[in-house]
Amino acid sequence: MSRRRALGGLGVIVTMPWAAARANETLKVKDNTGEVTMPLKPRTVLVYDLGALDIIRSLGGQVRGVPNQAMPDMLAEYRDTARYAPIGSLFEPDYEKVKALKPDLIVAGNRTLPKIAALKAFAPVLDVTIDNRNQLAHVYRNIRSIAAIYDVPDKGEQQIREIDAAIADTKTKASGKGGALFLMTNGGKLSVYGPGSRFDMLYTTFGVQPIPDRIEVSRHGQTVSFEYLLKVNPDWLLVLDRDAAIGQDGGAARQLLDNKLVHATRAWRNRHVVYLNAAQWYTLSNAGPTALKENLRQLSDAFAL
Repeated sequence: MSRRRALGGLGVIVTMPWAAARANETLKVKDNTGEVTMPLKPRTVLVYDLGALDIIRSLGGQVRGVPNQAMPDMLAEYRDTARYAPIGSLFEPDYEKVKALKPDLIVAGNRTLPKIAALKAFAPVLDVTIDNRNQLAHVYRNIRSIAAIYDVPDKGEQQIREIDAAIADTKTKASGKGGALFLMTNGGKLSVYGPGSRFDMLYTTFGVQPIPDRIEVSRHGQTVSFEYLLKVNPDWLLVLDRDAAIGQDGGAARQLLDNKLVHATRAWRNRHVVYLNAAQWYTLSNAGPTALKENLRQLSDAFAL
């Protein structure tokens, strides 16, 4: 016999044996695979997705293991390997360490997607993978599901309200400011991303106007030259330095773009070249509330000038 209760008005149902301890309670939430049963208030949580780690941190939740990853400054506390056990990389989990930690819950997303089936041998896995076609809805899904699992649904809704407000502010500031081009620099190479890409949120959700040129949608963007930048002549260049995002020398993008062809673009002449927070755009992929709000604040400040 079991009892059921609604959690935080989210349509989340908790089920548990009448005589069970709280650690044995479960609840139904949504993830990338649909409706799934997860433990309520799990004691040992391992996380393979930095967006999810941002969500958990913003909700005041605890984790036990994190990936061997160059943590961005906003997640600096998780560099403490004595407190947070290294559990392999985002792409290659260390299964022996996972087994030894005896997790109650594992959270994994896009970069760990091919390994999720194997991780399910050790504990329930909340799959927080985000689809490019519905990014913000999936971020909100993840916030609500994780907040329900940690039994703090009100905190999750508060984060969502704050994100909504930040998006509305950025949309207002970006309106009528001309076409923007999202440019990634990587080892001296240039690639651009438009609507439908992994950075679609910039255009579809944040309201930034794309340039009229059609950009190929692919994981690694459309490779371009400096001549291309001058040809499409964007009003804004929004630059992500991937080398900085993965811990290489910072400033590579600034040096790379400091040339005559880029100087001739409308964006450069009007001082509309914005160097984005590389870690928060690339490593966290706008999938956590803290990163999202800080990225929105940077865009809002830039478009307000």
